[in-house]
Amino acid sequence: MSANVLVERTGAVAIVTLDRPAAHHALTPEMLCALADAFMHVRDDDGIRAAILTATGSIAFCAGGDLATTLPLMTGAREPQDAFERRMLNDPSVLAASALRDFPLHKPVVAAINGACLAAGFETMLGTDIRVAVPHASFGLPEVQRALVPFAGSMVRLPRQIPHAIAMELLLTGRPIDAQEAHRCGLVNHVVPPGELMDKALDIATRIARNGPLAVRAVKQTVTEASGLPLDVGYRLEDRTKRHVFASADAREGPRSFMEKRDPVYTGR
Repeated sequence: MSANVLVERTGAVAIVTLDRPAAHHALTPEMLCALADAFMHVRDDDGIRAAILTATGSIAFCAGGDLATTLPLMTGAREPQDAFERRMLNDPSVLAASALRDFPLHKPVVAAINGACLAAGFETMLGTDIRVAVPHASFGLPEVQRALVPFAGSMVRLPRQIPHAIAMELLLTGRPIDAQEAHRCGLVNHVVPPGELMDKALDIATRIARNGPLAVRAVKQTVTEASGLPLDVGYRLEDRTKRHVFASADAREGPRSFMEKRDPVYTGR
């Protein structure tokens, strides 16, 4: 991992923290590689059942890609100088996993948004499942103002997550919105005082982690894969999920533990 991307565990919850506050957590090639590795670790570790993505400090969640290093590499304005920059350019999994875009992570991710959430930070947020923000957080996609486009999922995901007209205004004007407007349009789930941000995110992630892990992963996978498909195709995916989950030991343990008035012991099998 990078010194600017921290990963810790609280029970079955992984907490991934961006830690470059002096630059508002702008994503360098090294950070993108580390963030991709962190999400791959969340995917591959069976002991992790949910994750939280957040950042240090109280000013920014993520200001986007670093304009001095990352963006010039992507536009071809400069050549790669180290292994991280070469990996970012040559390994497609880096940009896919770091943005939670076209990356099969079926474990839920909660975003704890502690400040400005812009550009690439906004795009990665769109790949999370549940979002908690502080009142002073702001959200925006300013790429068009710099003659760029938000290429890490926003052109596809944003109009599916909030009303079309609101999504188009954000994409085409680049104007930011505040946490209250983000909450009203359904972009975030909760707006809480700064001192309650991580407690709220951890409460949600822990509630998820207590549930049947096979069922949780199957729900997320089915919802993701069914997005945009005709109803009959989506129902077939749902039927597949039901067969898979109902045949598991966890599906027998859940009702049994309820009838026996005890906490369930889920194994993910």
